[in-house]
Amino acid sequence: MKILYITNGITGSGGLERVLSVKASLLTDDFGYEVHLLSLNEIGKEPFFSFSDKVLHHSISVTGNPLHYFLQYKKGIQKVVDDIKPDLISVCDDALKGFFLPQIINTTAKWIYESHASLLLEDKGSGIPFAKKMQHRLKHYLGNTFSKVILLTEGNRKEWQLNNFLVIPNPAPFETKEFSTLKNKRIIAVGSYSYNKGYDLLLKIWEQIEEDFPGWELNVYGRETQKNLQHIAENLHLENIHFYDPVADIGAKYLDSSIMVLPSRSEGFGMVLIEAMTFGLPVISFDCPNGPKDIVTDGKDGFLVQNGNTYEFAEKLKSLMSRENLRQDMGKKATENVQRFSAIRIVEQWDALFRSLI
Repeated sequence: MKILYITNGITGSGGLERVLSVKASLLTDDFGYEVHLLSLNEIGKEPFFSFSDKVLHHSISVTGNPLHYFLQYKKGIQKVVDDIKPDLISVCDDALKGFFLPQIINTTAKWIYESHASLLLEDKGSGIPFAKKMQHRLKHYLGNTFSKVILLTEGNRKEWQLNNFLVIPNPAPFETKEFSTLKNKRIIAVGSYSYNKGYDLLLKIWEQIEEDFPGWELNVYGRETQKNLQHIAENLHLENIHFYDPVADIGAKYLDSSIMVLPSRSEGFGMVLIEAMTFGLPVISFDCPNGPKDIVTDGKDGFLVQNGNTYEFAEKLKSLMSRENLRQDMGKKATENVQRFSAIRIVEQWDALFRSLI
């Protein structure tokens, strides 16, 4: 069976790219699928994450004004579809353009749409409220033209009014027998800079903590975090928070840490939570829409904090920092609870879906 994934890019260091590397590789190596990836403007570029050598990469060039861009987008995808003749096409693009593909591409393939971000993310930042509302309506209308729309969490159900959706969570990208000792005085946050990721809130949290816990440090790994946050940290006279570029071997950084924090305002899933839990880290996250509550069991393997409540977040973090026994108990529970996201279990669900459609 041939599958074509269509996405904006696979060379970035985000959760979507990580998920595609896991799913595409397992589908080819363990389930016998022929998997193709189609991305935009990435000719000659190497992926940040590793893919199986059997996964076939394609890229098309799209530039210019919106009309020229869209015509190139349509023409380029149609050519790849004609050449491959896939049985299934899975669209991994949260922008509006991806929703039009079943209408503008000629193929006998079945169409799947994968939602990797909360619809609430579009409501933040700039933009005309009426235009955003119309975009939501278009996405709901066009979503019904797909054979299936895949959501990542049960919470995402509340955002969509569809009859053709199915919930399949993201797979854990790591299999390991190594776990953090939870003795190092290091806290980790992972994710590229954006308003949605809530790093401004994280700085407010750390401001309440650093002076009372001088032996601890907070390490943030993500694209553009240093450029956007270093000067803010310096203005707040914070010395024990450090910003780093993304690293391919993020597992080693989890192993070197004792607590993972996620200060996001909203999440499509929260991939970094299951990454950290795989290595035995207790986690603290805002109870934001919509992923964390599907992953974290509050008070068992971590803490869920009222969304945006930086004081409560700081208090929970202080509790974990000061009580190693609590870290150990929660960390052990984290490694047990995260098994439900094992990659093979999740990809088995995808395999069942694909076979049901063909």
